[in-house]
Amino acid sequence: MKVCSIGLRGMEGYRVQVEVKELPGIPSVVIVGLPDPSVKEAKERVVAALHAFGCEVMNQKLVIHLSPPERKKQSPMFDLAMALGILKVKGKLDQPIPSHIAFLGSLSLDGAIQPVDGMLPAILAAKKLGFKQVYAPYDPTLPLHHLQHVNCTFVQTLDEVVQCLQGQQLLSSIVPLSSAPEVPPTNHRDFRHIIGQDHAKYALEVAAAGEHNVLMVGPPGCGKSLLAETFPTILPRLSHEAQLEVLSLYQLAGEPKNDSSPPFRHPHHSASAVALIGGGAQPKPGEVSLAHRGVLFLDEMAEFTKKTLDMLRQPLETGKVTISRVSSTVTYPANFILLGAMNPCPCGHFGSKKRYCLCNPKQIQAYRQRISGPIYDRIDILLSLEAVDLTESPKQVTCSEVIRSRVEAARARQYERYGEEVTNGRVPVDVLFATSRLTKRQQQLLQHWSSTYDWSNRVQTKIIRLARTIADLAGTDDITDEALWKALTFRRMNEGRKERNVEGTMPAT
Repeated sequence: MKVCSIGLRGMEGYRVQVEVKELPGIPSVVIVGLPDPSVKEAKERVVAALHAFGCEVMNQKLVIHLSPPERKKQSPMFDLAMALGILKVKGKLDQPIPSHIAFLGSLSLDGAIQPVDGMLPAILAAKKLGFKQVYAPYDPTLPLHHLQHVNCTFVQTLDEVVQCLQGQQLLSSIVPLSSAPEVPPTNHRDFRHIIGQDHAKYALEVAAAGEHNVLMVGPPGCGKSLLAETFPTILPRLSHEAQLEVLSLYQLAGEPKNDSSPPFRHPHHSASAVALIGGGAQPKPGEVSLAHRGVLFLDEMAEFTKKTLDMLRQPLETGKVTISRVSSTVTYPANFILLGAMNPCPCGHFGSKKRYCLCNPKQIQAYRQRISGPIYDRIDILLSLEAVDLTESPKQVTCSEVIRSRVEAARARQYERYGEEVTNGRVPVDVLFATSRLTKRQQQLLQHWSSTYDWSNRVQTKIIRLARTIADLAGTDDITDEALWKALTFRRMNEGRKERNVEGTMPAT
């Protein structure tokens, strides 16, 4: 007799079949199939739960096999399936257990069924694997209002499951809509509260519209952190599929999240590589994965170790991160917008009009080189910020809601152009070139500046992506000369102080 459950390898689910066999020998319970310690300890939990149910199992040898045997089992999620398999072998469960039902949950010693980390990705995987029904414990962190299409029966005790399988009790699989209300976003910041920095605000609007990475460089107190923390207010709300994906990652990491706003992660610069990328003996998502579909903000970016920052190269390029350990290799999604902030020098006042910089050229160069060339290559927008004079009369500013509406309109144009929910910053290069062609004059201009500043092919591609997003915000079908020039300006902002003398108009070539 086989009872089905779900195993997880990262966010990928696979079918686990639990087989139970009585054999002659010393009374014991043996679990095989590459169980980790949390699964090996299941025998004590299951035996105690079955004792509370009224079924004694320590009178004969029981072998529990978790198939497929070549995959390591790493969760107590199989407790319920193992208990049902034993009850079936002991004759305490008369009715057959259908193979189209998956059983998830950990057992307490009194027979109560408890949720574990990863319940949501396991339930979603069961749907993909063809299971028609899932028995699982109720978890208040589950987005039940998004699981109406999943036939999920919530149970509290082992006795309830047995009665339901034997037709003695009918449990409702309909999810109450009031059980998982959506929590409104808690970010109270707004772009209308930020004085000045109009160029930076527009750059962040472009970044939000096309999912472009940004590095802000400026003296202490010029507003880098404030701009970054306000940035999520202009991002569109997550779609249904994106919410499930994000919530699955948070459940695997054991962290709470129950709203539709894009995630905003702000790790300290002392964070280790494992905390940032993910890992551990049983690989769990790191900050780059918890920022999936949202923002990863690295304040004081130059204070992160160079080794840690270089580990961002793979997720920034591919939108996912692969973690290899002796026990397993898992892949987590990591498609995020990188916002970086740093000072222009160790003292923070290089280029300031009001403070004197105490750093020598060698110190400044060493400080900037903490961020490697490949990381700079993967950043779309380089912004040089200056302190704002608060004595000036503030201009009329636009609120975040209005900016977000423009961002949503620009994204709608991109989704229509590419035929799927993908932005200019993430669309494959061949699709980008096929849908966003430059004129001959624009190509000559891009080649001229690329030769001048020794830009790589990746940087040139990012400029085209930026220009395409700027054109989308302007509502034009083609990349205009103005859009390309603005994209070049965004990229040239940190190439050197001499750029302050470059004219801000489209030059003739």
